[in-house]
Amino acid sequence: MPIPGISRRTVLAAAGATAAVAATGLATAPAAQAAAPTLPNGTSKDKVLVVGMDGLRHDRIDAAKAPHLKAMMANGTYGLSLLYANPMAATSSGPGWSTISTGVWPDKHGVKDNSFTGRNYGQYPGFLARLAQIRPELSTYAAVDWKPLDTQGTVTTGADAKLVLDGDADGYVGHDATIASEAESVLRNQNPDVLFVYFGQSDIVGHNSGARSQAYLDVIAVQDTYVGRLWAAIKARPTYAEERWTVIVTTDHGHADAGGHGGSSIEERRTFVLAQGPGIAAGARPIDTRLVDVAATVFRQLGITPDPAWGLDGKPIQDRSTDPFDALYGSLTGRVDETGIPAGVLGFTRTAPSGWSVINNAMGTGGMTEWRGWSFATDEFWSRTQRDQSRELNVRARGVFAVADSDEWADKTFSGTYDSTLVTPAYGVSGATRVTLDFTTFYRQEGSQTAQVQAVFNGGTPTVVKSYTSDVVSQPQSLTVAVPAGAAGVSFRFRYTGSNNWYWVIDGVKVTAS
Repeated sequence: MPIPGISRRTVLAAAGATAAVAATGLATAPAAQAAAPTLPNGTSKDKVLVVGMDGLRHDRIDAAKAPHLKAMMANGTYGLSLLYANPMAATSSGPGWSTISTGVWPDKHGVKDNSFTGRNYGQYPGFLARLAQIRPELSTYAAVDWKPLDTQGTVTTGADAKLVLDGDADGYVGHDATIASEAESVLRNQNPDVLFVYFGQSDIVGHNSGARSQAYLDVIAVQDTYVGRLWAAIKARPTYAEERWTVIVTTDHGHADAGGHGGSSIEERRTFVLAQGPGIAAGARPIDTRLVDVAATVFRQLGITPDPAWGLDGKPIQDRSTDPFDALYGSLTGRVDETGIPAGVLGFTRTAPSGWSVINNAMGTGGMTEWRGWSFATDEFWSRTQRDQSRELNVRARGVFAVADSDEWADKTFSGTYDSTLVTPAYGVSGATRVTLDFTTFYRQEGSQTAQVQAVFNGGTPTVVKSYTSDVVSQPQSLTVAVPAGAAGVSFRFRYTGSNNWYWVIDGVKVTAS
């Protein structure tokens, strides 16, 4: 969250008397005087409040006194998500809040760090800016105390009214309290449709005291009371019974145990999306949630169908994946040969889902058990194998995905080469003239390794329909193939060969005949 060129410690020291307050997050600081701005009267019975808590590590909520967040977990859907890392973007606030607001990953919105250099909000605006374009009759409000969220156009653009405070200059404790009070007033006394409310002190305490400290648990408790007050204000509205409210709580990044973020550790990459509202299942813990899903969930709850031209990467949190790899989640196991993955992390299997198969008859011997041919893994398990080799960039895969990784396989004594083929089920194509294969891929090229997509009609000879010879960093793919006369069925194969080279990821496979 700090401004580029100013360290978090410098910001805190400059805050003078507020620095001591920031160390605990509990002491009372004078709230900045700010009158609640006047909003236009709302027009929608569907209403959304998004609460952003900077640098809040979701795995510390359980240990905190946080009854309101825990009630939302029981009454709503709670999805966990890992961020990217460099070179896509740092695990810092600029990229994180840009991802939340725009609903796209940093390779689209362009924000890689807190300098905001390269931001592309013109093409990928924040959800409040988008609503101002397509539903200008909605009454929208934003309150932030990390000023770049306003000055850079990340969050507040498009809001009918906004409250912008400077936590870096004045301290976040008082300004967070002011934001809570003013948002509470807006909810009770006015008629907003969509609100974004931001609290920054959780990040300050993470930097100062670390994510394992009591001070960090204490600041979670403080911000939880703010959530409770906002919920109470919503339910006290005289028109509440006629309205359909959704509340979403999220964060931009995690924190290292000792404090700090920006790097590639799992702890720094931890984020979450917690949502409660109409059509959102109670007590759900989806495995396919990503941070880009916040904006898409806002649109769904407002009855808005995104235009494909918007290029959103997210989906509503209540929409479940139909990806067959995700069905393997309950059967995933822990490490075998890998040493950098904690024993309690269950995240891989080499058993293909029903109808799928893996051909390993040309596969070399030995190597790491986890990666001996195509395997199926989670983001956390796979990216823990070796940091900073771009595995963190696998952002468009969700839940469980298929991965062929000759680099990790070769980390244990082996002979021969890596040669493995992933085979889809057979799909009917009778009467069709073409068949389209859609999937998401992440491919990193090196040396003589090969990656081919092959089509097999009626169980015949495989035909290469796509070869990868250069990097493709987590992108959707669509391949259309002509159906030969008389063909009744087709299957597709993903064949990867290499020897201590890089890797290939496949996810979200869909086949459509037409």
